[in-house]
Amino acid sequence: MPKMPQAVESYTNYCRSIKNRSEKTVSEYEHDLLTFFRYIKAYNENLDTDDQTLHSIDISRITIQDISKITSEDIMRFLGYAAKDRKNSPITRARKLSSLKGFFKYLVSVQKNLKENPCADIDAPKKRVSLPKFLNLDESLALLSAVENDVENPYRERDYCIITLFLNCGMRLSELTGISLPDLDSELRSMRVIGKGNKERIIYLNEACADSIRKYIAVRGKKGEIKDKDALFISRNHRRISNQMVQKIVYKYLDMANLGNKHYSVHKLRHTAATLMYQTGKVDVRVLKDILGHEQLNTTQIYTHVSDKGMEDAMKQNPLAKKK
Repeated sequence: MPKMPQAVESYTNYCRSIKNRSEKTVSEYEHDLLTFFRYIKAYNENLDTDDQTLHSIDISRITIQDISKITSEDIMRFLGYAAKDRKNSPITRARKLSSLKGFFKYLVSVQKNLKENPCADIDAPKKRVSLPKFLNLDESLALLSAVENDVENPYRERDYCIITLFLNCGMRLSELTGISLPDLDSELRSMRVIGKGNKERIIYLNEACADSIRKYIAVRGKKGEIKDKDALFISRNHRRISNQMVQKIVYKYLDMANLGNKHYSVHKLRHTAATLMYQTGKVDVRVLKDILGHEQLNTTQIYTHVSDKGMEDAMKQNPLAKKK
């Protein structure tokens, strides 16, 4: 990691030790802030802002005095550069602005190095809300059958358990790979997962989940000595399975189920679980919010807009519905 301004290092340490942010989140903050300060220095010194030039700019000597001169116009200019030159999406630009807001708020409220937050009144870029893509029930069953029928796979029980948990529990990829044996209830009624921001939550296990875990654990230690003994899911090298390996497993079985051309992914399995619970299981959206580990209810409410059977029935009731 290149040397960073002391204020940025202080902020990221604060995020790790006090705010208890995950390492992935802190790395995103660091990347956004370093890009911002390199851009500011390039702009002030009339340097090119292409990736190669920007990456070579030394910002380690930027001081609080330098930071205190940054204005809201500078931040708006940076967001414009991110959109036009870096082709950042509204979601990516919103994340960059969030990183800057958190940083300047820290300098104002915690360190008291600054009197004003220059980005406090800047609104986040408007995001296009898109409906989640998900597997329907038949496709979900086909995906599970693809694993069941892969009889030559020595890790079939593990892979079946992984996909079963995704489709039933709606967990994130990092939550699944982070599961350890002590996180499981002794009777397999529930398990603890660590979500975004290192927040813990309990996920209750249905019969399919408990059964797949039980069958996997029965063969878990038969492929060689396990090095990460607490990890639930073990890779071929006997260590905790990686995010990348789980992604490869999911893509493999999507292809085998003839679903590989539909642009499904691990995250789409999370959408699938949420959609099936809401639409077919009639799960209350507030309960679904807690199952998925969402902080805000409006994040969960996107699932209330997906192919609602009630809307379909309402359209059929239109007196003009049969006019051809």
